[in-house]
Amino acid sequence: MQEIDPVAHNRAAWDRYVDAGNEWSIPVGTDDVERARAGDWSIVLIGREPVDRTWLPADLAGRDVLCLASGGGQQGPILAAAGARVTVFDNSPGQLGQDQMVAERDGLDLRTVQGDMRDLSAFGDASFDVVFHPVSNLFVPELAPVWRECFRVLRPGGRLLAGFLNPDVYLFDHEALDERGELVVVHTLPYSDVAQYSAEERAAKFGADAAVEYSHTLTGQIGGQLEAGFVVTGFAEARHQSDASAAYMSHYFATLAVKPG
Repeated sequence: MQEIDPVAHNRAAWDRYVDAGNEWSIPVGTDDVERARAGDWSIVLIGREPVDRTWLPADLAGRDVLCLASGGGQQGPILAAAGARVTVFDNSPGQLGQDQMVAERDGLDLRTVQGDMRDLSAFGDASFDVVFHPVSNLFVPELAPVWRECFRVLRPGGRLLAGFLNPDVYLFDHEALDERGELVVVHTLPYSDVAQYSAEERAAKFGADAAVEYSHTLTGQIGGQLEAGFVVTGFAEARHQSDASAAYMSHYFATLAVKPG
């Protein structure tokens, strides 16, 4: 297995994705912000469907919200426009630049911090009421530090909204899936690009500059939250409608977890 620094590699990859106009790097418009200020808003946690707003506090005014690994100028600005005090934390300066642009353009109470989602030492204990963590932990090799840090920075009674991939999506040969709509099992789980392929193979299959990904077990995703001390109170799933496997399975899972107290 070739050694790779996933933080540095994926930071550079996501900066390139921003330049290329990746769909998760396209910031919301001023019209979206104005609607959110008027109470008409939605944000995505998994897939492309709006998150259940009952998972969030009914009134966000004055709430401290951490958008974790959630840059791109999408969720953070909307939550800020809805009244929250928002901190967007992301590994990619390019992604954070999208949030900064929207905040400056529309006068939002939003700050950005760059770093690794496994290390939230930039924040003190009990700093936030909500952690909003959309599908992104596939870009780090281990989860336990993510959940421990989320638990630490939340106040008692605080909420963690977490989205993550169904690990089964990594079973399949995506060339066969994308090109022919065939479900061909080629990988074992847990999966990682780095463990499965050499640098040359990754470059040929995904592109040399592509982000590296890691599947995680449901024990790591859900059990890890429980082990960190959370109580899971909500669950949701969604399909990736543009994927041929959508006829058979959900691609995304989401949990609502609460820090007791």
